[in-house]
Amino acid sequence: MFRYLIFILCILLVLTSCEKDISIKLKPSTTDLVVDASIENGNYPVVFLSRSLAYFNRIDPATLASSFVHDAEVTMSNGDISARLREDSLKNDSSNLMIYYYSFNRNDPDPHFLGELNHDYQLEIKYAGQTYTATAHIPLIRKKVDSLWWTAAPKNDDSNKVVVKARIIDPPGFGDYTRYYTSVNYGPFYPGLQSVFDDQITDGTVYVVNVDKGVNRNLSINFDDYSFFMRGDTIQVKLANIDKATYDFWRTMEYNYQSIGNPFSSPVHVLSNISNNALGYFGGYAAEYSELVIPK
Repeated sequence: MFRYLIFILCILLVLTSCEKDISIKLKPSTTDLVVDASIENGNYPVVFLSRSLAYFNRIDPATLASSFVHDAEVTMSNGDISARLREDSLKNDSSNLMIYYYSFNRNDPDPHFLGELNHDYQLEIKYAGQTYTATAHIPLIRKKVDSLWWTAAPKNDDSNKVVVKARIIDPPGFGDYTRYYTSVNYGPFYPGLQSVFDDQITDGTVYVVNVDKGVNRNLSINFDDYSFFMRGDTIQVKLANIDKATYDFWRTMEYNYQSIGNPFSSPVHVLSNISNNALGYFGGYAAEYSELVIPK
């Protein structure tokens, strides 16, 4: 009995000695430039500039509004001409937040250009005494949607829910990267929860995939049925061939997004192609659109 009591006391001493106050000193957060820039075939470039927010910042409309960068000097070149983009704004219908961006004005007398297939573009941003640069490539349209159709959602009690399927043509030759979006009833285009793909497995094949409904990541997502469409919907699918830098950015960004809150996930470094330690990316998109009407 005495030995048993000694053993218990030893265990208690070990446990109490393990108790220790832990103080974590966080490094002061830095305010970095965040770049969300893209150019698509047939469209003018669009550049969103903002400042990064501290991890523990309270996010509200006022904070978001104050994060936009104004009065930056944004220039783009297509190799033949260079032109300065103008700051403009639009109102977000759901939040009434003014969104600021840089692009070309169709009525501006300065030279401007639309995105072209198989073309390189150079972006330069001058702000707060710093210069940031990036290059994007709009590739050729190689990987394509051959056809779209729908089937009833499997193992689902709601007969109005359907699954959209696509037959994809992937020509021979590695290096075909894609990103897809969907629009419902001519609403906004949203990317899929996992929206980017390479052709390491599908190169040189014709294959069938489920097309999950795109998601608005600013809203809560019901992971049980977010991917379904409904009878009566008109679906548009945007499949964009993208360059490697765009693929790497969204691949790492989406992995990081999906691992948030998972204590067992590995840290992910989001890959940027913007110089001078800016965050974000400048991407080129070669897009084609397909449409499917689902009867009620």
